[in-house]
Amino acid sequence: MTKTEEAPSRGHRVRVTVQRFGGHMAGMVMPNIGAFIAWGLITALFIPSGWTPNAKIETLVDPMINFLLPVLIGYTGGRLVHGQRGAVVGAVATVGLAVGAEIPMFLGAMAIGPLAGLLMKLFDEHIGSRTAPGFKMLVDNFSAGIIGGIMAVLGMLAIGPVVQGATKALGNGVQALFDTGLLPLVSLIVEPAKVLFLNNAINHGVLSPLGIADAAQTGKAIEFLIEPNPGPGLGILLALTFFGAKSARATAPGAIVIQFLGGIHEIYFPYILAAPRLILAAIAGGAAGIFVFSVFDAGLTATPAPGSIIAVLAVTPKGGYLGVIAGVVIAAVVSFLISAVLLKFGRDARREEREQQLANGGQV
Repeated sequence: MTKTEEAPSRGHRVRVTVQRFGGHMAGMVMPNIGAFIAWGLITALFIPSGWTPNAKIETLVDPMINFLLPVLIGYTGGRLVHGQRGAVVGAVATVGLAVGAEIPMFLGAMAIGPLAGLLMKLFDEHIGSRTAPGFKMLVDNFSAGIIGGIMAVLGMLAIGPVVQGATKALGNGVQALFDTGLLPLVSLIVEPAKVLFLNNAINHGVLSPLGIADAAQTGKAIEFLIEPNPGPGLGILLALTFFGAKSARATAPGAIVIQFLGGIHEIYFPYILAAPRLILAAIAGGAAGIFVFSVFDAGLTATPAPGSIIAVLAVTPKGGYLGVIAGVVIAAVVSFLISAVLLKFGRDARREEREQQLANGGQV
């Protein structure tokens, strides 16, 4: 084989690996998108800064994002590897991870759920399959309980601290970019961190303290605009509405309302996890928005919570609306255009749908 033949082969292998990884992520996240939408609606409506605040209903918000959603992801990841038994141990393992963490453990759930399912599968293939019929149920139940329990403890004591350590490292990276004055490059850290559901840790742990210090001196701070900017997410969701796969086109319009008007950015993170290449659009959109904010010397008087366009405009200082709106619009346009290119303007989605129709005998 010549060198000219090897290069495309290598590129093909890399592409297949990335596609497989993206498909695996999508398989864990997209089946649970309804739960994310439910959480987004409850958050947008009933938190103190929501549309219809309700203190009792608001108590659903934290348990759902800290426990329900990670456990659903861990359950689904285990099920993908080893069916119902894998799902059970994946859910048990994720509970241990979630209980021992101070932040939502979506990233950890995506790791520990499939890992627990894999261990269950290996046990069943090498030991469980050789069990005498009279002891089959006993061995199956106890093996699932033991493996699930061990993985729950491991998640609490080992995997959780690793993920939280990674969060702290990301925060240090953001701080370093601020110290060097390379503001647009902050998106290289902030946008991937957001997609891994570390947005609150980055915003309230790093950006907000910096913003409070600047706002005390000047009355406004650009730091308050970096993470809550709804532009990048809006652009990605619009591109998915027009050019995404059939499942994405069906849910993205509703997600736009929750994200842009409700301010719940988490609603679009699963779409990027399902198509990881879209993180490039989020980074580019975020960087473009920060650049425009810098040009206009834009800033907010406080952190908008949640990060809806309404909340952003509510804490915009007098005379600062042009710069803030321009940054949000440019971020949305840039992320939309890059997402459209990455999605090949829907050509791949249409081809997959045609192939699926042919496989189903021409029936939709």
